[in-house]
Amino acid sequence: MGLNGCCSCVKYLMVLINILFWLIGLTIVVTSVWMLTDPTFMLSMTQNYNHYHIALYVFLAIGILITLGAFFGCCGVCRESQCLLVSFFCVILIVMVAQIAAGAWAFHNKDKLDDIVRAAVKSSVQEEYGQSTMSSRTVTFDTLQKNLKCCGADGPGDWATSRFNNVDRTNIVEIAVSSMNVFYNIPESCCKDNLKDNECELSRRLKFGGPLNNAIYQQGCVDKLIEIIYENWVTIFAVTAAVILLELLSLTFALSLCCAVRNQHYKA
Repeated sequence: MGLNGCCSCVKYLMVLINILFWLIGLTIVVTSVWMLTDPTFMLSMTQNYNHYHIALYVFLAIGILITLGAFFGCCGVCRESQCLLVSFFCVILIVMVAQIAAGAWAFHNKDKLDDIVRAAVKSSVQEEYGQSTMSSRTVTFDTLQKNLKCCGADGPGDWATSRFNNVDRTNIVEIAVSSMNVFYNIPESCCKDNLKDNECELSRRLKFGGPLNNAIYQQGCVDKLIEIIYENWVTIFAVTAAVILLELLSLTFALSLCCAVRNQHYKA
């Protein structure tokens, strides 16, 4: 005998919520896989390469858990199964706690965002760009410079002491002193759009400490990247808060249905 009355309405609402969870979970999974396989995501430049991939795997795991929880929820509602409803409750509770913890950490460290992003971009310019073992990082940074119309971390001068110019970073003080009269190269992605033939190639060679060529972007990428993050900060928190509220509602419904199913079994 199926549940009726108010419990019947709760069942329909639970099915609707779980369909939303399915869509959210699948979106997270697809986005995570896409970001893991596509090296051109500019978001990867906001943190250390290894930390970025760890964060994506955690994001992927949350997406899988949400999808799994939605499956348990739908099956539990349709079959009026206490076991499946409890499984749904546990999975969604784990996801919600993880989201709250991540949100609290992000809010607590938002003042350190500038330093985190600056350190990551600086490291990419000085240590990773152009290295054969970090080819994906090179592609990402080229995409970043072209799309944001910027060059280097704080400016084109960052490339003078980078491994891209075969600079040994272990002797950076001696290099900074001895390189005042030498030239260095910057990536092609620093050149402005619609330049004439060979104009970019000629503009890419700069003198250490000398004036910058107008054919290349003058502004560094750190400030532009931080600006984009802050512009989307409120949206990210709003979406996360909405999902958490939806999860709280689903947990309440799941407990209500569990109690209703148990009472029905006792009456039977």
